[in-house]
Amino acid sequence: MGTRARAGTCLATLVRMATPLCQQAERQCPRTGPGKPPEYPDWVMAVLIMVAILERRKTKSAQYRFLTEHRRDLQAWLGMKDWPVRSTYFERYRQAHGLFRVAIKLQGQKAIREGVADSEVVAVDKSLVAARGPLWHKRNRQQNRIPKGLHGVDRDSTWGYSQHDGWVQGYSFEVMVSATAGSTVFPLAASVDTASAKETQTSADKIEDMPEDTNYVLADSGYDSNELGERVEYDEQDRRTGRRFLCPENRRGSKRSSTEQPPAPRDESHRRRLARRQFLQSRRGKRLYARRGQTIEPFNDWFKGLFELDHRVWHRGLDNNRTQMLAALFGYQLLVRDSPGQSGVPVKKEGTA
Repeated sequence: MGTRARAGTCLATLVRMATPLCQQAERQCPRTGPGKPPEYPDWVMAVLIMVAILERRKTKSAQYRFLTEHRRDLQAWLGMKDWPVRSTYFERYRQAHGLFRVAIKLQGQKAIREGVADSEVVAVDKSLVAARGPLWHKRNRQQNRIPKGLHGVDRDSTWGYSQHDGWVQGYSFEVMVSATAGSTVFPLAASVDTASAKETQTSADKIEDMPEDTNYVLADSGYDSNELGERVEYDEQDRRTGRRFLCPENRRGSKRSSTEQPPAPRDESHRRRLARRQFLQSRRGKRLYARRGQTIEPFNDWFKGLFELDHRVWHRGLDNNRTQMLAALFGYQLLVRDSPGQSGVPVKKEGTA
């Protein structure tokens, strides 16, 4: 495997670590509908895809060539009698993202049990990655028209904006990571969507899947939502969960000064919103929220650099990019678990909250 994933990491070790997680993920998202099961199980294809992506083979053709060159070892490690043809690999690649999403969650839970990650505090964030090909502007999109001479447009990509990246035509990945002081920053859940996807919607399932010992959730103003905040802080019976949602308010055009006294609560939802604001502005809340800038933001930059996503995605098409980025995150988890405290982004130590 050389130095492409991490010097000293044995390919056989990564395959051995990935196999039970991918098998468990397949059991949790079984195939449905008519037809016989595929010749190659989903977990086998997922492991093959992960190996090729850790080798940073950026096209599916290059991935397939690399895997085929090493088929003898891979067949032995995975118990494969035959080898998938090129068209099978390409088709299954587009379908593998669902399994990787579950596998990332399972590996996050395993890392917590192993003591690799501490999930008392978690941070969630969305990051944009530009699409391949030329820009396709809004007016032409609305008309579903490709201007003459504009070739290679990625029709699945959309426009999105963030304070960090500005306006970007492309895709986004969203990650929830452990952010407890002194702990390794470890991905616990992830998803990939178009750049225009709304954080308040894409984060909903990650909130549902939070580890049981999580007490604080850190997010930027793009996640400001009463519904999201109450989902963290209250259960289905409207009882306090003991958790706190730390998220700056998105003023959404409000002209009220930040120093102006907030209005009196209008209803229970508004009262809860004011309570979240008060806690975030407290000394303890500010100290906790500072961990977001020490964890999730550096992680996004680290991850993009590691898998060469700084400038653009590897593929065209949403499903292809979902598979690539989620498989890369899953592989990253394996690297951190294989050498805890060395491959991950460490959280800066500070006083306890």
